[in-house]
Order: sequence, then structure tokens, then C-alpha cells
Amino acid sequence: MARPRHHQGSRSLGPTQRQLRMGEEVRHALSDALASHGLADPALAGVAVTVTEVRVSPDLRNATAFVTPLGGGDIDNVVAALKRARGYFRGRIGHAVEARSVPEIRFEADRSFEEAARVGALLRASLPEPRDGDDDSDGNA
Repeated sequence: MARPRHHQGSRSLGPTQRQLRMGEEVRHALSDALASHGLADPALAGVAVTVTEVRVSPDLRNATAFVTPLGGGDIDNVVAALKRARGYFRGRIGHAVEARSVPEIRFEADRSFEEAARVGALLRASLPEPRDGDDDSDGNA
């Protein structure tokens, strides 16, 4: 008897269209909630928070929101404050997103900007210093 072939599906290829759509809807809802300044947490007072990405699980029950404070700031305190306000955000998402159930939200610090700056600094440090006379500003190469 031959073994049945299993369809490989798109699970190993990354998120589905459904996950991506839900992630964008949740990201917009979180961004709107953060812009409304409905939170009284002192750690978020005067801090503009950007939601850079939301990744949703295949079953759409869990979502991870990656956030960063604009203009710097203590990212760990901001994430801790957002975690304390999870219930508030879940309620706002429930009103803004059409879905059978609202995903559980997890907040994570988006450190990709810090990492990009670190890599940029390493690359600049590894480049040789320009020598006198190597200036091409006169257009002659």
C-alpha cells in the first residue's frame, strides 16, 4: 500500500494572508489606541510609541506587537507599561477589528533600529579613512 502524500501547504513558507491581514488590523487598532492617550500610566506620559509590526499566530489567538518609543526613551519601561494595559488594548482591538475572537496581545521591544545603528557604526568603523587628495568633490574621478 502506498503512503499518502501530505500536502506541504504554506505553513513553512511564512504567515498566511489571513495572519498578515489580522496583524495589520491589530497594528492599526493599537496605533489608534496609543494616539488617543487614553492611558494614565506615568511611564507612557509624553512618550510617542510606534507599533512597528504585529505578528499573529496561525490560529489567530495570539499576537505579538513589536513597539519602540519615538525619539528614544526607556524601551523596557514602555513595554512594561504596555503589558500592564493589555486589557485596555484588547478591548480597543475588539471594537476596531472584525473577528470571531480578539487575540491575546503580547508586547515586545523592537530592537531592530538599535541593531541597525550598531551594524552601521561597525561598518563605518571598518571603512578606511579617506586620505588627503582622495576628495572627488571636483568631479574628476
